[in-house]
Amino acid sequence: MTTTSHSELRRAFLEFFLARDHVLVPSASLVPRDDPSLLFTTAGMVQFKSLYSTTGELPYRRAISIQKCLRAGGKDSDLENVGRSPRHLTFFEMLGHFSFGDYFKAEAIRYAWEFFGRTLAVDIERLWVSVFEEDAEAAECWRKVGFPQGRIVRLGGKDNFWGPAGTTGACGPSSEIYWDLGPQMAGGEIGGGPGRDDRYIEVWNAVFPQFDQQEDGSRPPLPNRGIDMGAGLERMSLMLQGKTNVFETDLFRPLMDGVRELAGYDGPETGEALVALRRVADHARALAFTLGEGLVPSNVGRGYVLRRLLRRAMMALRTLDVHEPLLYRVIGLVAEQLGGAHPELRERAERSALAVKAEEERFLRTLEQGMGRYRELVEELKATGGAALPGEEVFRLYSTYGIPWEMTREMAAEEGLAVDEAGYRAALAADREKSQAASAFSGPDPGTEEGRYLPLLPAPPPSRFSGYERLSERTRAVEWRPLGGAG
Repeated sequence: MTTTSHSELRRAFLEFFLARDHVLVPSASLVPRDDPSLLFTTAGMVQFKSLYSTTGELPYRRAISIQKCLRAGGKDSDLENVGRSPRHLTFFEMLGHFSFGDYFKAEAIRYAWEFFGRTLAVDIERLWVSVFEEDAEAAECWRKVGFPQGRIVRLGGKDNFWGPAGTTGACGPSSEIYWDLGPQMAGGEIGGGPGRDDRYIEVWNAVFPQFDQQEDGSRPPLPNRGIDMGAGLERMSLMLQGKTNVFETDLFRPLMDGVRELAGYDGPETGEALVALRRVADHARALAFTLGEGLVPSNVGRGYVLRRLLRRAMMALRTLDVHEPLLYRVIGLVAEQLGGAHPELRERAERSALAVKAEEERFLRTLEQGMGRYRELVEELKATGGAALPGEEVFRLYSTYGIPWEMTREMAAEEGLAVDEAGYRAALAADREKSQAASAFSGPDPGTEEGRYLPLLPAPPPSRFSGYERLSERTRAVEWRPLGGAG
């Protein structure tokens, strides 16, 4: 390629697969609408899961998308690694091409070979391929397109059997393409090989959905076996731009430079300062996109993930000697950078920034006291030779000062200490029970005559969820019942 910007990569990917009769499907929401097993959309195939098992007519047999993904909570979370790893992110964009009962392994592998070798014109000598150890068919397909046999490795199910996205649905073996970052990376001259050390970074993962995982663990064949390929825009940009970590690409470097300028930081990008810059950039992207979809920080569910991201970013800014609201301005930088590909970021930039600034001001009111108490706990623990912060104290740091327990755990780990997670959860459960007992929202069982709801309107209009579009709504009460308890 003559240009290697992330924008050019987007365009090249779309043009390649549109020319091969794929239908362009817009990115789904970061909030899965039909899958309660997922907190956020974590992969491109989430919106297509049902198409692999549908027996009727399909809207298309070939599709492509560039999907917004978030891995910051649940089993797919990458949160703990962000900033310290050269490749892990919470928010990323996944290039994807899909087949539902159309082409299978041979065509998918040929497409990959053509895209890397002809369209992107990368150095083929730096590519490695992995296949599932029991998948002789995929290995043979790679041999037929001319990929060097000596750089095809067979890996087990942990690396090369994927899915389902959630607890049920399409799954199957996979074949991944790795980019060799060179002998200067961990692993030396030869290295442990793809999937074994940081010298080789996965940039392309073609899953071959063949089975339909059931709740009982069984895997009958899918009605529409096919292809589920995912490639991170950020990692592909790393490869094309000659970088060794995603934070040096044009998706992150301008953002990190902006953070440096806003923070007035002119020190070296080493140690904890480097981790902080990376973390702020990553978390700001995640917040910009989630807030852009109408989510708000809170103490439960997805909102809790947002609040945790926001406060982790604020803690990172403290490393850069920032002790006032600043993250909200970084949200604006994200909107400027990616607003062309994602207009919703610019449309909601002001509201998102206001929400972040309000959260920053709220947390800063108690953070200094909370960090002082945290230091006292650490010093007391070290003086007594203890190994774990007491769970009740960890809960108090959260309930009184707003420091999430996961953040306390991370800070403690950096000092070689643990936290009493069981004790924390016990204190949290006890507090919830106390709150429920004191709640005024108690009363008769709605299932009884005494507790049943009484209509206020003769024919209530149909309801429609609008939370993805706005944060407030004018409405009318349609039923009522008396509340018991105090007040």
